[in-house]
Amino acid sequence: MKKPIPCMNGVSPSRITMAQGDWLSCLDFLAERIPAVSREQWEKRILNGEVLDENGIPITLNARHQAGRKLYYYRYLEHEWHIPFEEAVLYQDDHLVVADKPHFLPVIPSGRYIQETLLVRLRRMLGIDTLSPIHRIDRETAGLVLFSVRADERNDYQKLFRTRAVSKIYEAIAPYKQSLDEPTLCRHQVFQRDDNFMQMATGNGEPNTETLVSILQHNSDYAHYRLEPFTGRKHQLRVQMMAMGIPILNDRIYPKHLPEAVTEPMLAEEYRHPLQLLARSIAFIDPVTGQDRQFSSNRQLAAKSLTEP
Repeated sequence: MKKPIPCMNGVSPSRITMAQGDWLSCLDFLAERIPAVSREQWEKRILNGEVLDENGIPITLNARHQAGRKLYYYRYLEHEWHIPFEEAVLYQDDHLVVADKPHFLPVIPSGRYIQETLLVRLRRMLGIDTLSPIHRIDRETAGLVLFSVRADERNDYQKLFRTRAVSKIYEAIAPYKQSLDEPTLCRHQVFQRDDNFMQMATGNGEPNTETLVSILQHNSDYAHYRLEPFTGRKHQLRVQMMAMGIPILNDRIYPKHLPEAVTEPMLAEEYRHPLQLLARSIAFIDPVTGQDRQFSSNRQLAAKSLTEP
């Protein structure tokens, strides 16, 4: 059995299979098929031993192209803004790592975030290349994220979420709605919008989302909500709160999708107004150890004071 290709600086290798063609070398193939990386950058990566064959051995600049051969490389960005908020590890054993994520930190690498992600930071901090998220929360949401340590146990843990065998509690700050003074089971049909891949929408069809909504405290303007989702749709809590006319405070996607922060001044302004949504707690029966697991975030929503009676 071949050894897995290792991570580099916490980043898992990407894989590409060389296609049929007239390329003379692996370098020629990579430069043409992945033009987002310049030929000069590919040369540098190969010379640095950052492009590997299927056996994990670094290729050379004159390595010949061979259709069907697999190559592995590592994604990184020439410039990546540092996210000035720190994660915390709440629990760690041979099976699980439980992290308390800050607002604005993505869970996994994507787009303009690679090193500045929870997964990569934890891999580097803990030295565990096999670490993998069991579930995810949005970049803007703070709170609990669970990771499996062993690759052969990952599916057992992920199955908990697929089969809804996990109890999750969130908290949010949003406008006060008197009709929610008593705990209310909110059900909506939620679906992906055709005209905006970032947004979900609600319709009049058969509900496919369920969330129990209750109020922890409130005044005439704002409420501190407890949200217990029984389903797991994309942006479920954000879109359901929007549908009820009480969008979560500082939501940059609902009801209006605001422009993405792409400059340092824009990021600084966004950092001043974190989405007031927190993944507070999670509970389940551990499928590997049989233990009763319960974890809770140590974070607090910054706008909680707005809801004081």
